[in-house]
Amino acid sequence: QVQLIESGGGLVQAGDSLRLSCAASGRPVSTYTLGWFRQAPGKERDFVSAISWTGAYTYYADSVKGRFTISRDNAKNTMYLQMNSLKPEDTAVYYCAASSSGYSDSRKYAYWGQGTQVTVSS
Repeated sequence: QVQLIESGGGLVQAGDSLRLSCAASGRPVSTYTLGWFRQAPGKERDFVSAISWTGAYTYYADSVKGRFTISRDNAKNTMYLQMNSLKPEDTAVYYCAASSSGYSDSRKYAYWGQGTQVTVSS
């Protein structure tokens, strides 16, 4: 079993930055693809970004490309999402997840965190 805990969310203004962290415990996630998803009120949970187990490959939704950067530190069993130039439309609960296959399909992710709220005011 893998437990994931997100942190780093908060209330910021448009144009600000935030760094989300996802700490894993229970078993090493070094061989899992790790991803970030987000869910705004009344909307579906959407893919944001993912990173391969080596960190060599990264994937981004078009809406965050160029503004968000995903990274991971397998020695610390932790993943990060650096979010710059935040926009009000980035407001959502952000979830981290671990998958043994796939990257943008939420159905491929077996383990999920509880989420952290990010609110961007205009």
